[in-house]
Amino acid sequence: MFRSAIKGQRLVAVFLLGVVLFNYPLLALFNRVTDVAGIPVLYVYIFGAWGLLIGLAALVIGRSR
Repeated sequence: MFRSAIKGQRLVAVFLLGVVLFNYPLLALFNRVTDVAGIPVLYVYIFGAWGLLIGLAALVIGRSR
């Protein structure tokens, strides 16, 4: 039960990181007219942050000793 409690806390931390990453102030920073390789910066940020959160969740869930 102890390991599942730590895993749950880590998943809550990943969720809270997602709340911060997709909140207004950070999204406004990346809402620019410039492009990265022809893709708007906001889209690159959104999909990059989304991929980061998926990777962190997979790391937390898949971790075993």
